[in-house]
Amino acid sequence: MTPSPDLIHELRASRPSAPADLRNRVRAIVLEQPRQAPWSNWRFPVRRGMLVAVPAAAALALASAGVLGLARSDSRQALRQSPVDETATAESTAPNALDATRAGAGGVGKAADSTGPRAQRVSASLTVEVANPDAVSRAAQDALDLTRSLGGYVVSSSVATGEQGSASLTVRVPVDRVQDAIAGLSRLGRIVSQQVTIDDLQQNLDELTHRQASVLGQIARIRARLDSETLDAPTEAVLRARLGTLRGELRALRQGISSTEAEARMSTIQLAVVTRSASGAVAPSSRIDRTIDEALGVLAWEGVIALGMLIVLAPFALVGVAAWLGRRTYRRREEERLLAT
Repeated sequence: MTPSPDLIHELRASRPSAPADLRNRVRAIVLEQPRQAPWSNWRFPVRRGMLVAVPAAAALALASAGVLGLARSDSRQALRQSPVDETATAESTAPNALDATRAGAGGVGKAADSTGPRAQRVSASLTVEVANPDAVSRAAQDALDLTRSLGGYVVSSSVATGEQGSASLTVRVPVDRVQDAIAGLSRLGRIVSQQVTIDDLQQNLDELTHRQASVLGQIARIRARLDSETLDAPTEAVLRARLGTLRGELRALRQGISSTEAEARMSTIQLAVVTRSASGAVAPSSRIDRTIDEALGVLAWEGVIALGMLIVLAPFALVGVAAWLGRRTYRRREEERLLAT
């Protein structure tokens, strides 16, 4: 059925109009509602926001971990390197120990103050690496021969043969020859580690010497009193007992001075001879492996930080959700009340 133009025109001309009561009621309802801000009706799409925020946060965490892992991989490799360069030879590394000895002791026994040489204890430890187990025995024998040629002696010696041969020696050489000893031992193989320690003994020696002089003075005064004065039996017994005590203390002081001076005259060197397999040397990890390790470490720290922030922000988030739910419930009830009226 095709509508006629006259019918359409008539329907348009007869527009229905609301009654005056209905219009007044609508105006009253509009006036009762408070004016709202333009953004008050804006609603954040939580689900869509989470779908975008979660992948974005994960991508940002992975990217930052990768960048930090790549930046830290080189520094980690530098820290893992041994104190002596892997490609360094014994001849190029030996001066390090010699310089340390000169800086600390100045050629111990030669560094003198106003009263003479200063007493110092010098100790060193060296670890050298040789090519194979057969070279371990040769290096140990060369170390013994070097020690004897410098006027020293062997305290202990242990040599183990086999697939992973190793040797451990403790020797003592005169302090004024310690530099020659370190240089000679450094030529036995490639130095893996080295350490030189210098302890000052002069203060202890000065205290022992001062106490010895005091004890000698007391002994001299007591002996002079016993020889020159006529004393009663109790007084003489007390003085002789005191004299015996002082003589015992004097013997202990002389032994302490002698041992301190002997310790200052001789230096102690601990030498370890190992092969590459026995020293536990491993090939350095690749940069990719170091980067992955560092990235995993960064991700772990980021997880810890995120967990801490979640713990701190969780109460505020719960309060915000509760306020949002309360406001939504209030609006729904208001709409139901308006529809009911």
